[in-house]
Amino acid sequence: MNADPDPDFAPIATRIRDNVGRQGFMGHVGAELSELTRGTCTLAVDRRPELLQQHGLFHGGVTAFLVDNATTIAAATSRGQPALTAEYKLNLLSPAVGERLICRARVIKPGRQVAVVAADVFCVTDGVEKHTATALASIAMLDERRPPESQARPEGPGLKSR
Repeated sequence: MNADPDPDFAPIATRIRDNVGRQGFMGHVGAELSELTRGTCTLAVDRRPELLQQHGLFHGGVTAFLVDNATTIAAATSRGQPALTAEYKLNLLSPAVGERLICRARVIKPGRQVAVVAADVFCVTDGVEKHTATALASIAMLDERRPPESQARPEGPGLKSR
């Protein structure tokens, strides 16, 4: 018998996959959500000329996008609540060459208000992965009962919502 060890995760995964499917930028970049488990997310993108910089390498913005999205998605898997990137530190370790870029994110600390998530990015050449970037992110965990836009902009004296 091969029972699902986390049956409560199935509806969370479905909701996350649906939400990711509505992200226009994911489609624009051609990224795919290749793996999703509680506390982890893997995104990947194939090499295309429009994703490269002038030296024929994956543009750093593609790496940054993968980190930004994968860490936020991984954080959302922890409790199934919406999430937004608060900040991340990205270290580019080596040029991103190859046929594919893969970002694997994993939750380090699933906080109620802020989750800490690590990510590693690899480029794939002839089936061999090379570590090209690493990141650490702070992800703001949002209240499911309030729309994200009302939580993204602080209001108060001198601060005005648009």
